[in-house]
Amino acid sequence: MLRIVADTNVYVSALNFGGVPDEVLTLSRRGAVVLFISKPIIDEIEGVLKEKFQWPASRIREALALIGEYARKVDPQERVFEIKKDEPDNRVLECALAAEATVIVSGDSHLRDLGAFRRIRILSPRAFLDAIKA
Repeated sequence: MLRIVADTNVYVSALNFGGVPDEVLTLSRRGAVVLFISKPIIDEIEGVLKEKFQWPASRIREALALIGEYARKVDPQERVFEIKKDEPDNRVLECALAAEATVIVSGDSHLRDLGAFRRIRILSPRAFLDAIKA
């Protein structure tokens, strides 16, 4: 089974707009892939929904509970300092290492510009869906 990590922007986009990012998460809900998440990613999702999208606390709790039903939580042990321009992006890399993921799905250019990290492919949501269908 394919092991993936989705960046915060995938969750936030799926929750607010649906579309391609939600299709990525739907693969996990259906059991077609195994999706992993970590506390730093959860915390960032919560912060973005609260600060940028002004979600009330109750709605954020519901969204995080839903994510918890289909994403497996890992506790990264290794610190990574690969991305200098946006240091929090390193938390996604750390999660992927802890999860032994094969793919990171991200709309973030800092991550996607890497192309891969320690043999973990980094793909946009659309490129990931295209690769799955191929």
